[in-house]
Amino acid sequence: MPLSPEQQSEIDALRAQSTQTLRATVPGMEAHLYKAHEVLDHGFVRVIDYMGDDAAICQAARVSYGKGTKSVQNDEGLIRYLMRHWHSTPFEMCEIKLHVKLPVFVARQWIRHRTANVNEYSARYSILDREFYIPAQDALAAQSVVNNQGRGEALTGDEAQRVLNYLRDDAMRCYDHYEEMISQDGQQGLARELARMNLPANVYTQWYWKVDLHNLFHFLRLRADAHAQYEIRVYADAICDMVKDWVPAAYKAFEDYRMGGATLSATALGCIQRMLKGEEVTQENSGMSKGEWREFMEVIR
Repeated sequence: MPLSPEQQSEIDALRAQSTQTLRATVPGMEAHLYKAHEVLDHGFVRVIDYMGDDAAICQAARVSYGKGTKSVQNDEGLIRYLMRHWHSTPFEMCEIKLHVKLPVFVARQWIRHRTANVNEYSARYSILDREFYIPAQDALAAQSVVNNQGRGEALTGDEAQRVLNYLRDDAMRCYDHYEEMISQDGQQGLARELARMNLPANVYTQWYWKVDLHNLFHFLRLRADAHAQYEIRVYADAICDMVKDWVPAAYKAFEDYRMGGATLSATALGCIQRMLKGEEVTQENSGMSKGEWREFMEVIR
């Protein structure tokens, strides 16, 4: 169960409250408030708070009071223009605060996005739970032979089971020793800030993560990509579903121009222009390296 009984009780109490507000609210996002979306085996993502909507983006762009538009179509057109031309500041007017429970090794990838405000569960002050990420068998894969950061063929049979046993047994053994070291039974236990060093990277941690929409889109563009590591991608996918309900026009533009679009170099654009004129363009006469050419061909095919 990703949520503890105490957390679920707190969420239920908060959802039962109703507060009047004069600020802009979004029905789709209100439905996400305090609802935990389960991710991996023990993780979750839930919305704690949010500020702004599609209209707030347009209001900031026009530097005006109120909705600042005469129609939804005008707002959508403006948002697409802003996204198309990389005008990022209006998107920074929207913010979201998330509560995330995730494995430590995923958190260490996630924290590389340094444009958010983060407050993490303190293992110096509190005792971490006996919860570890153990992959499903179909998520186990060998090291890729062509990508040092990627996975290759899936492990199967006895090999997959052997790896799962290692992951589970090692995690449990480390936690057993962690508990023994901090134990107060008849003697003074080791300081929690020292005992935690024995825990594996697949133990779960939690944090509150607050970020503006512009930087969130940057996070999602990288982490919801098909090439991202599976364990962080599933969190990004869950957040995408929330953002889609929060700022639908902005998310649609993001999908079109960032997730589904491509950026071409001047050299690549020149190659396309030559191709349209009927010229035969190859890697040898393109002015691109083999890697650039391969990526270019993946875009235009």
